[in-house]
Amino acid sequence: MSRFDSTDDRKSSPLDFAIDRQSRTTLDSVRSAIDRGDAFLAYQPVVQADRPQRPAFYEGLIRISDETGRMVPLRDFMPQAETTDLGREIDCLALGLGLRTLAEEPSMRLSINMSARSIGNPDWMSTLRQGIRRDERLAERLVLEITESSAMDMPDLTRNFMTELQARGVSFALDDFGAGYTSFRYLRDFNFDMIKIDGQFIREISEHPDNQVLTRALMAIAHHFDMFTVAESVETAEDAAYLINLGIDCLQGYYFGAPTIVPPWKAPASAAALNRGR
Repeated sequence: MSRFDSTDDRKSSPLDFAIDRQSRTTLDSVRSAIDRGDAFLAYQPVVQADRPQRPAFYEGLIRISDETGRMVPLRDFMPQAETTDLGREIDCLALGLGLRTLAEEPSMRLSINMSARSIGNPDWMSTLRQGIRRDERLAERLVLEITESSAMDMPDLTRNFMTELQARGVSFALDDFGAGYTSFRYLRDFNFDMIKIDGQFIREISEHPDNQVLTRALMAIAHHFDMFTVAESVETAEDAAYLINLGIDCLQGYYFGAPTIVPPWKAPASAAALNRGR
């Protein structure tokens, strides 16, 4: 029954209507931006614990701008778009931009976010297959990050897809590990190449024993299944040092570099200056 139905006991406040209206306006703005092609990637480095001065790879994060040129925050539309056709269009756009970056930069490795719901989408699959067909070596430099929640919603489809693409060299990361309700039986069967531990366990880990215990447990699970571990949202030197001593494989966060729409590899002087300042 609709919450707007007069027989519904729940009452909608003016604030509820305002939020719904704003949400619809934002989604309409995002749809228009996609139609115009007003989207690009922001790149954030992921570093190895034993070589933190050099990125192991970059994560390409989709950014969408409205008609004024303002970037629309992902939190304002992605939760609503995730399960809709709009979410598939966003995934397709991000993948296309990522494949183009890999084709232009043959020495780099890049991860791109996706929902498992995009596996059955013809446009997304066509974008992936055409990109790999043009250059088979490109697959070895592509990492697909699948959200934990979507992977667990459709485990069989996700597992079969991963098996097919891993045979061609593509790597897979389970994104936001620990944020959802993971079935460890499925985790055993998935064979992800890496696990990205959710930032809620990483932020201020050097000061919080609870986060230390939970992160250590998540790392132990990942290492048991021979999966690399990536700590997300690393923001301080203290947290970075703690995680490195703990045995984390890779780190990502503002301490090592914020997402930037200017490709860092195209500004070597700036990158060198940044590294000297650490």
